[in-house]
Amino acid sequence: QVQLVESGGGLVQTGGSLRLSCAASGRTFGSYAMGWFRQAPGKEREFVAAISRGGGSTAYADSVKGRFTISRDNAKNTVYLQMNNLKPEETAVYYCVAKNAYGLGNIRYEYDYWGQGTQVTVSS
Repeated sequence: QVQLVESGGGLVQTGGSLRLSCAASGRTFGSYAMGWFRQAPGKEREFVAAISRGGGSTAYADSVKGRFTISRDNAKNTVYLQMNNLKPEETAVYYCVAKNAYGLGNIRYEYDYWGQGTQVTVSS
């Protein structure tokens, strides 16, 4: 099993940047594909980005391509989400996710482990 703890959320103005971090417990972090989802008030939880076990492959939602970057440091058991040029509609709770499987899934049910989430608020 793995436990996930997000950090780095906060309040930022439109066009600003934030970097989210997700620290994972356990000694097998490199066995997990990782990702980020988000959920805005009154909306469905949606895929943001995913990264393969070794970090060599990534996937993004179309809405964030070119602005968000997912990365991981397996030595630190940490995955990151660099978010640039943020928009008010991206105000949401951002969740770190993990699955002990191959593939860069964008379906929430593929992921076995979820963090508690970190709030990102983008002011207009």
